[in-house]
Amino acid sequence: MNAPAKTEDFAIQAPAGVFVETVTSVTHYTDRLFRFRMTRPAEFRFRSGEFAMIGLMVGDKPVYRAYSIASPAWDEELEFFSIKVPDGPLTSHLQAIKPGDKVLMRKKPTGTLVLDALVPGRRLYMFSTGTGIAPFASLIRDPETYEKFEEVILTHTCRDVAELKYGFDLVDEIRNHEFLNEIVGDKLRHYATVTREEYPFKGRVTDLMVNGKFFADLGLPPLDPAIDRGMICGSTAMLKDTKEILEAAGLTEGSNSKPAEFVIERAFVG
Repeated sequence: MNAPAKTEDFAIQAPAGVFVETVTSVTHYTDRLFRFRMTRPAEFRFRSGEFAMIGLMVGDKPVYRAYSIASPAWDEELEFFSIKVPDGPLTSHLQAIKPGDKVLMRKKPTGTLVLDALVPGRRLYMFSTGTGIAPFASLIRDPETYEKFEEVILTHTCRDVAELKYGFDLVDEIRNHEFLNEIVGDKLRHYATVTREEYPFKGRVTDLMVNGKFFADLGLPPLDPAIDRGMICGSTAMLKDTKEILEAAGLTEGSNSKPAEFVIERAFVG
């Protein structure tokens, strides 16, 4: 396996037309999950919920993967939440980055998990598993989300309790933020579940929706296409099951070109 290029060689080797940014902080949550933040180019614009192609020089070649931008559009830095894959072409190297290291980023962001892809509604559900919480980390910190919705329910399902920490850290950050706390108020609700350990909320969120426990726990009525909207990001099975539940409730899948009641991010599946 080729070693990543040294920082001092980066500017020389980096492909033309690509941003070369500096890592500012790294937080390791478990042996499978970590967050990193890096500088943001002054000219880089994106909509909260979009993703970018992030990469490293591995040997003399750039290796890229799609990563949801976890920071909101107003943030001066860029944040990403990543899984660690021991033999992954990119993540096997990316998990070893430190502050001061350089990261590549292609210049055009994209994605379907954006507010513009939804028709107006009252309540927004964000369904996520694992690192699928990343685009919602951006959206729950964006004031526009709370301008458009009266209630926002962030769901996050992981295998183990320790893997939920990033989500709880996000909510704590909002509660303690100088202006977000006032904007968000009590509009944001966080529903976290695990599948492999004992926990007050145990099971796949899709199973809990079908059996009604999800709605009972939150004190909410069943899905209503007149007021409820959804965003989905996670594993292939979770996307399929959640899509079926939303469609059975009468919600229709939308896109950037044709907004509707729910949207799915498929860029990370396969």
